[in-house]
Amino acid sequence: MIVFPAIDIRGGRCVRLVEGDFARETTFDADPAEAARRWAAAGAEWLHVVDLDGAVVGEPVNIEAIARIRREVAIPIQLGGGLRLEDHLAAAFDRGVDRVILGTAALHSPELVASAVARWGERVAVALDARDGRLAAAGWLEQTDAAATKVARRLQATGIRRFVATDIARDGTLRGPNVDSLKELVGLLEAEVIASGGVGSLADISAVATVGVAGVIVGRALYDGRVDLAEAMAIAAAPVAAP
Repeated sequence: MIVFPAIDIRGGRCVRLVEGDFARETTFDADPAEAARRWAAAGAEWLHVVDLDGAVVGEPVNIEAIARIRREVAIPIQLGGGLRLEDHLAAAFDRGVDRVILGTAALHSPELVASAVARWGERVAVALDARDGRLAAAGWLEQTDAAATKVARRLQATGIRRFVATDIARDGTLRGPNVDSLKELVGLLEAEVIASGGVGSLADISAVATVGVAGVIVGRALYDGRVDLAEAMAIAAAPVAAP
């Protein structure tokens, strides 16, 4: 299991939100590249970067901040937020991003997903951002009635082999991941699931590892020192005991 430090960018700064609420924002680094250097130096294998402004307006916004991250660290980067067109994906790859994550576009433009998978294969992932099992879009400001599990199965059929599953009600709260929901997804899909939302302790890292996810995204808990990255990675690398 891979531990992904999260770098969420808004207004060019590295921030964390609570439940996706822009009014509940905490700034942790004025320069997101500083956060990237810190996590890379601590041994991170991947970075999870989100353009929060882009997610809201529907096109990449924090391009320069992302470019600085790419220049400063050599580890792979997965990027989400505002990627709604194939040109957006191509530009991200041209700038050195290793994996893109489609959210709103995957929900509203399944034909884009199919085209992107045909062109870039497993470098394309899909975000399942859900409240009570129903997907949200447009920076989580648009709530839909689409069931996350149903959409995931449909997109898996187009060739998607990796999903990032976020429980919005837990994101940034530090109160633990939705283990039951993650277990359901892992059992339902023949694709990798990356867990996101609510991780607040090393025990939470252990909990998501037991359900068979391929990765876990950790944000606020890393920034405020509740979780040490090296210790989290050691737990993630340990064999998981059979239930």
